[in-house]
Amino acid sequence: MTALAPGLLLALAALLAACASDPGREPWEPRLSGDSIVLLGEVHDNAEQHRLRLALLRRAFAAGWRPALAMEQLDRERQPELERARRERPGDAQHVIDAAAPASGWSWDFYRPYVALALEYDVPLVAANLSSADAKKIVRGGLASVFEAAGLTRLGLDRKVPSDWQAAQEREIDAGHCHALPRSSWPAMAQVQFARDAVMAAALREHAPRGVVLLAGNGHVRRDLGAPRWLPPEEQARAFAVGFLEEGDEPAAGAFDAVVYTARAERPDPCAAFQR
Repeated sequence: MTALAPGLLLALAALLAACASDPGREPWEPRLSGDSIVLLGEVHDNAEQHRLRLALLRRAFAAGWRPALAMEQLDRERQPELERARRERPGDAQHVIDAAAPASGWSWDFYRPYVALALEYDVPLVAANLSSADAKKIVRGGLASVFEAAGLTRLGLDRKVPSDWQAAQEREIDAGHCHALPRSSWPAMAQVQFARDAVMAAALREHAPRGVVLLAGNGHVRRDLGAPRWLPPEEQARAFAVGFLEEGDEPAAGAFDAVVYTARAERPDPCAAFQR
């Protein structure tokens, strides 16, 4: 077994002591250190989950962790604009958002603090998602409409998805759309989800040597269906997936390494639009 560096041992000891003395801390927080690959899920509109995740990351950064921060809310092709905005105004989170995510539709009041955290500690900020435009192309024309052959191989998308994985993803697509979509649409939409997860996994692999955090919806961080499944075995073993769920949600067996529950956010019935 490889010996841990003295500095890392001190950071782990500090985190363990803090977790023991502060009931607001999670017992698994020492996993946020070194070259760990950490995936933190979310229900996108749950403010309490965002508060807890940000506090979690702030504690880990204060203890000395310096991972890359990869975000679902930033599309991969916007990385050059993101980097240029950082050079122009190194401490201005809103300037980065304006440059890297124009008219994206995300609630940036929730996500701006994470961008600010990356700028404050000068760690890589990674645009980790497949764009909606590319997703629409895949629905209409398949993976080859977005990725060249070499890209499919690099992402692992050239391999046939096992039938049980395909079926499970299609069930998630059906449930996530309130059982309103025709069955014929499920395979194409599952293919989009596979592409998103494979792209996020590629971002994790790129930054794995220094440690990396992915901030994404709970579906993307699931070990059984999401981005971790697209990682090579060695990096799967280093990955730690945390689901941030709402009270009453029941995760599938093996979906997450740890789960944090919060109250349900107040929101309109998400199925009402489908019923209309």
